[in-house]
Amino acid sequence: MLLIPAIDLKNGQCVRLKQGRMSDATVYSDDPAAMARHWVDQGARRLHLVDLDGAFAGRPKNLEAIEAILEELAEDEVPVQLGGGIRDLDTIERYLDMGVDYVIIGTAAVKNPGLVQDACVAFPGHILVGLDAKAGKVATDGWSKVTGHDVVDLARKFEDYGVEAIVYTDIGRDGMLTGVNVDATIRLAQALEKTWIIASGGVASLADVEALCAVADEGILGAITGRAIYEGTLDFAAAQKRADLLCEARKNGNAEQPR
Repeated sequence: MLLIPAIDLKNGQCVRLKQGRMSDATVYSDDPAAMARHWVDQGARRLHLVDLDGAFAGRPKNLEAIEAILEELAEDEVPVQLGGGIRDLDTIERYLDMGVDYVIIGTAAVKNPGLVQDACVAFPGHILVGLDAKAGKVATDGWSKVTGHDVVDLARKFEDYGVEAIVYTDIGRDGMLTGVNVDATIRLAQALEKTWIIASGGVASLADVEALCAVADEGILGAITGRAIYEGTLDFAAAQKRADLLCEARKNGNAEQPR
């Protein structure tokens, strides 16, 4: 199971929000490219970028920082997934041409499902959908609006369209260091037949990583982690090694957790 460091971009800086509130941002670095390099050097095998300004504006806003990250990682074989403000096929194509590996459609997927269908046809294997939910209902517009859409129903629709994975965020826990919502993540993964789930929101400690590894066989590809690795409640390198060890043990049929 992959642990995926999050690099959230606001005004060209690397920040973290609490529950998606732009007014509650903590700045962790003025050099996002250097931060990307740090996590790759720590063993990251995928990175998760979010253009926070773009998510609220509805169009790309942190292009310079994104380009700097991609340039920094040009010689590394580390996939980059990116979300925030992606509302049309032209933007998707632009990001893929820049070197982004996976584009995450969030708000636009809920408001315009046809975009997801068209994107999966035009760019097969490169489209993820971000479903951000609170109490099982999907939120949009940078989490500022909670809709009546059930997260499972939408996930099944996008699976039929052919998305590569669903990035599922429990917005009640994101940035709060309160622990990942394992039960909700499992329910969503079990509701799908072939589409991977990437968990997000609340990963706070090694215990959360171990809990997700225990159910990874349900269809959980990885977990995005942000505030925990920036504030030191989770040692990223040690956590990824632990995840690899646990998943290898399960693969080999070892019921006991390795130490």
